[in-house]
Amino acid sequence: MEKSDIPAGEAAETEEAIPSRRKMLALGAVGVSAALTIRPAFAQTAVSVMNCQIPVPAPTAAGKFIDPQGKLVPAGTKGAFPGAPRPFTGEEVKRAFRGQTLPGATYNQSQAYLQYIRRLQAGQSGFTCFASITTSR
Repeated sequence: MEKSDIPAGEAAETEEAIPSRRKMLALGAVGVSAALTIRPAFAQTAVSVMNCQIPVPAPTAAGKFIDPQGKLVPAGTKGAFPGAPRPFTGEEVKRAFRGQTLPGATYNQSQAYLQYIRRLQAGQSGFTCFASITTSR
């Protein structure tokens, strides 16, 4: 609305109630820049979650085997599996939780490794990665 379109008595009240075109454009620009800054942050988080790594077992337990319940046992324990030759990525673990086997592992090995991963606690190597893939959308 132009100021000339507003009756003289209502001018003061209306100026505050109806934002100017300039104010509306400024608000729109702020909204767009906020969306452009937030979206890449979400994308970066999703990518980092999928590329994080979970060693099975943790480097501090190298040489130990993993039993079918996911517990660490001495090397050579009957029915237990040696540790994975490399850490698994968050994406590989996420797919395994959905039914696929972990790369380079048999079905039973994969199940034991997943049990080990489920048992991870704060402070253990790979826990942050595990927590992020189980809480991500």
